[in-house]
Amino acid sequence: MSAKPNAPKKVVLAYSGGLDTSIILKWLKTEYDCEVVTFTADLGQGEELDPARKKAEMLGVAPENIFIEDLREEFVRDFVFPMFRANALYEGLYLLGTSIARPLISKRLVEIAAQTGADAVAHGATGKGNDQVRFELAAYALNPDIKVIAPWREWDLTSRTKLLEFAEANQIPIAKDKRGEAPFSVDANLLHTSSEGKVLENPADDAPDYVYQRTVNPEDAPDTPEFIEISFEKGDATAINGESMSPATILTALNEYGRKHGVGRLDFVENRFVGMKSRGIYETPGGTILLEAHRGIEQITLDSGAGHLKDSLMPRYAELIYNGFWFSPEREMLQAAIDKSQEHVTGTVRLKLYKGSVRTVGRWSEHSLYSEAHVTFEDDAGAYDQKDAAGFIQLNALRLKLLAARNRRLKG
Repeated sequence: MSAKPNAPKKVVLAYSGGLDTSIILKWLKTEYDCEVVTFTADLGQGEELDPARKKAEMLGVAPENIFIEDLREEFVRDFVFPMFRANALYEGLYLLGTSIARPLISKRLVEIAAQTGADAVAHGATGKGNDQVRFELAAYALNPDIKVIAPWREWDLTSRTKLLEFAEANQIPIAKDKRGEAPFSVDANLLHTSSEGKVLENPADDAPDYVYQRTVNPEDAPDTPEFIEISFEKGDATAINGESMSPATILTALNEYGRKHGVGRLDFVENRFVGMKSRGIYETPGGTILLEAHRGIEQITLDSGAGHLKDSLMPRYAELIYNGFWFSPEREMLQAAIDKSQEHVTGTVRLKLYKGSVRTVGRWSEHSLYSEAHVTFEDDAGAYDQKDAAGFIQLNALRLKLLAARNRRLKG
């Protein structure tokens, strides 16, 4: 088959080894008559990745063109932790588990393309979702000349039936459970699990219990609470119960605590960047614990002015990540301000885990701004003169008194 005009010569495909990306792999070869390089990232999704290698080889990818990489530490250290310094929540609830993984995958796609001499990258995101935007904005930010191929926006395989027919015609193995309509789709990494579609599409219906994969039902969680301590240095978690751990190891351990106690479930209808509303079930057990702990240590170490400003920046920062602008100058500017705020966010937080909830019950730090002498209801030994409050109130009341006097005059 001859290549199309302007067709890529070599494409790096974000490859999971699943049915859809296996079909994409074969489609790229058939449609463009090009060489395909596969990249599979271990982001802690909990799946064996060796089958992806074997499947890529079976589909004709040369061994030297198969890249499988463990990116868990880089993912948590360079993407998850910086985001958690901001306490980022999209639309007040979503911990951005899918969103924050895409820039790292795109980064490696572009790097592998440079390494292998590829002139294009490809992804399996559909034309209805956010991920297509995230993958492509990141890729173009890192290499403005890269060509991005999005098969779901190009091919005529517009139904599950056509996909299965293509797979069978090209000897692509089909798991038995893929021959029917999947009950929902799942995206997973070390930070979270996201489930969307099919049985979840009606937001009026309760999500079936089997949708939840990372957490026990809070009602079935232990009847006895568990207490843990998380230590921070400059806004990043460094230890659990006094044991120092790497970033990915800490998140893995927190996921297990959260799983056991049913922490981190979210049933959420969000506004996608492309314009539609979408209902998803998210499980972020370790991230939910980490957010509560980070908030807890900030309570005693972060100045009120800096903290309130940081909180006002957070919605914009979260929106940038959700919309795919991780590599934008505005996200980097906000990150610099956020990181500056974390210089003294060091100390330890004690948390109580119980039946789906996580609560801060203690916090301490050598960097604490909390002064018991100033807030005590007992004798403060002259640390605070309560008479000073009268002048403070009068100055702040001045404009309100002037407004009230004017309004009374006009009404009279």
